[in-house]
Amino acid sequence: MTIESEQTVLTDGFHLVVDALKLNGIDTIYGVVGIPITDLARLAQAEGMRYIGFRHEQSAGNAAAIAGYLTQKPGVCLTVSAPGFLNGMVALANATTNCFPMILISGSSDRAIVDLQQGDYEELDQMNAAKPYAKAAFRVNRPEDIGIGIARAIRAAVSGRPGGVYLDLPAEVLRAALDEQTAARSLVRVVDPAPKQIPSRESVDRAIELLARAQRPLVILGKGAAYAQADDTIRAFIETTGIPFLPMSMAKGLLPDDHPQSAAAARSLVLAQADVVVLIGARLNWLLGHGKAPQWSATAHFIQVDISPTEIDSNQPIAAPVVGDIGSCVTALLAGLTLACLQPPAAWLDAIATNKQHNAERMAAHLAATASPMDFYTALRAIRDVLADRPDVYVVNEGANTLDFGRNIIDMRLPRKRLDAGTWGVMGIGMGYAIGAATVSGKPVVAIEGDSAFGFSGMEIETICRYQLPVVIVVFNNGGIYRGDDVNRSGGADVAPTVLMKSARYEKLIEAFGGAGHYVSDPQGLAKALSESIASGQPALINCVIDPATGTESGHLKKLNPQSAATHAAEPQRNDIKR
Repeated sequence: MTIESEQTVLTDGFHLVVDALKLNGIDTIYGVVGIPITDLARLAQAEGMRYIGFRHEQSAGNAAAIAGYLTQKPGVCLTVSAPGFLNGMVALANATTNCFPMILISGSSDRAIVDLQQGDYEELDQMNAAKPYAKAAFRVNRPEDIGIGIARAIRAAVSGRPGGVYLDLPAEVLRAALDEQTAARSLVRVVDPAPKQIPSRESVDRAIELLARAQRPLVILGKGAAYAQADDTIRAFIETTGIPFLPMSMAKGLLPDDHPQSAAAARSLVLAQADVVVLIGARLNWLLGHGKAPQWSATAHFIQVDISPTEIDSNQPIAAPVVGDIGSCVTALLAGLTLACLQPPAAWLDAIATNKQHNAERMAAHLAATASPMDFYTALRAIRDVLADRPDVYVVNEGANTLDFGRNIIDMRLPRKRLDAGTWGVMGIGMGYAIGAATVSGKPVVAIEGDSAFGFSGMEIETICRYQLPVVIVVFNNGGIYRGDDVNRSGGADVAPTVLMKSARYEKLIEAFGGAGHYVSDPQGLAKALSESIASGQPALINCVIDPATGTESGHLKKLNPQSAATHAAEPQRNDIKR
């Protein structure tokens, strides 16, 4: 609303924020309202933007982050000052770590009072608190700078390596008035915020020369490759060269998991024996053993395709860095290929095929076994079979064992359909990611959750029901963190640290908000409930009861979580327990 006076027509900071976002094609805000941003959310909605209101800022931030990943436009999360900002900052840090474009916009207190530490309402120096966890952080101190502030935030979020950006909007700036003509002139439409970065000819030639000498080449696809949306170019490079590829978790589906060149089922072999490795949008961080022995060959040479020069040599020497945007880099590599670097030696392909067959047979035996009560294999087999006919469904996956088993059992056939805990391996992303994916796509989402992981953001099922989103949640209920059969070593009445309520009826939670709840304890019931829930297009939760003794401590990350002496001492007493 504008205010007319005898001389001028006035507007305010609230209107400027909305106008600046809309000018730049941002049409959705995720958040939790309160002082001083409630009216901003109301106005955004009144002006045609979609506002998705959450129960906790961390989930709102996760939704914004995954929306940014899926659309290549920064998702926007709106929070109140101080505690609300701090809740949202967990998602901001996670977005920055995972290279998801996101903007956290928070209202804040009076700068003059904050800077003198005089005790304003929710007083906190939010911009400086955000800086270590964001790609960039800005504060707007005058209403006429709102336009440029939002423009800078958008460009910072999506340019180069994407990430989380913090934008601080003090309450006095939001409510400040200025004339409409000055306000209109202050708005900025961002032009080409993520320009292509063409790799040097020299770097491309160096990479091709190294690849031509490879005897055991391997391509690793990271989620950066999925984010780039250069799907056809990446597929052409892999299929033209004939090089085996290994997709990281969120890169699954760039090429179908059943593609003949996929080396996922021979992961340990190819990492240990590859002599030339092409990293496309993947970093040599802990998820890849930092590129070091014993997981890798000590003599492996790396070609790294990355938009950030500072990522090169971060863990291992990179023999052939190719710096630029992934689409441009892979296009250049493809154009420069010669017959000398086509088709890897047959001995290498045969070794991978043999190892894949061996591991596939072992997996098939696990999946064919009948377990009562269900274990992870039994339950995920049922889910896999239902999703096999629905490649359009987004799969959100979190939990320790639930994530580890799910990654290996559920095949993906389309890119950017698998969303999970990512680089940090952080739990609690499930409901935010599910809501974000459903909001931007309108497609069905199946969130496969460990019971512990679900607890971090479970209240967002009310958000899912309130907006009638096509989200189906499957809670793998084994009554514990990792597993539910641990004991209190003191013999006291309190349950063990990893034990949750064994009789929890999670499906009742969604029923309280009008969604459909299902309680299942066998694979047939699970498959039926999941098929019907997806077909309905309505919110649903399936409480999938599995064996409390199934699962391992920390899932596949046991080496990162050394067990205490007491746990080791107790372990022999549990050898007879089915795992």
